[in-house]
Amino acid sequence: MTPCALLRETTRRFREAGIPDPETDGALLLSFLLGKPPLSLRLDTETELSPDMLDSFDTLVRRRLDREPLQYITGEAPFCGRMFFVDRRVLIPRPETEELCAWALENLPASDSCRVLDLCCGSGCIGLTLAAERPHWDVVLADCSPDALEVSALNASRLDLSVSFHQGDLTEGLANNSFDCIVSNPPYIPSAECAALQPEVLREPSLALDGGTDGLDFYRRIADEAAKVLKPEGLLMLELGFGEAEPVSALLAAEGFTEIAVRNDFSGIPRMLSARSPARRNYV
Repeated sequence: MTPCALLRETTRRFREAGIPDPETDGALLLSFLLGKPPLSLRLDTETELSPDMLDSFDTLVRRRLDREPLQYITGEAPFCGRMFFVDRRVLIPRPETEELCAWALENLPASDSCRVLDLCCGSGCIGLTLAAERPHWDVVLADCSPDALEVSALNASRLDLSVSFHQGDLTEGLANNSFDCIVSNPPYIPSAECAALQPEVLREPSLALDGGTDGLDFYRRIADEAAKVLKPEGLLMLELGFGEAEPVSALLAAEGFTEIAVRNDFSGIPRMLSARSPARRNYV
């Protein structure tokens, strides 16, 4: 069977199973297996694939039919022009989070030294992207999950980036007034909605998704804790869930944060928030 014929058959199987983007997923799986561009495989009507190759591909197809995310099957996901290793220990990077990274780079002067905390780092895609774009910055990746930190450390090694890692429950164990900026994509999906998520998303770690009853549990804690580790007037940048811009803004305002701004993503959804920590605050 040729790649073109195989992909037609795979697209049919995926479509009948309700797989999103059936044509794209089939081509990406075969590309991963053969190391050739997806488009060239779609157009290849001459190459005869070996029985062993067909068996290997069928194994990958069955995993996808079982609704295992494509990124977990291939072990990689693109983010801001780089490839990150991912597996079921971490959330798969999303395009919306790329926009948060871009906004952080806009907000922080490129020429200045800067100490940045990627809070709830997961795969490390945020912190490592900032470290790659601003090599002179001091970037710390923090997560409560040792599994997630193993993945982020692997990505740092793969990308040859020098960063620091911290395991703790949010800002636990981090020094007061030590960061110029915190960037975070915390769990923000309301608990009751988690069970109704797409089957692929349900394969991702619930620890990285479940934001509590109203989705705001982590924002409440960040609003309470972030100013302690930020320098006076330090920058806090957050990714937001749908409908969470107003309540999160109110939480931060109640804790003395200023210059609160919300930005829409490319779909027009209020998806990102930035705020400045209080100029002066005493901590016990």
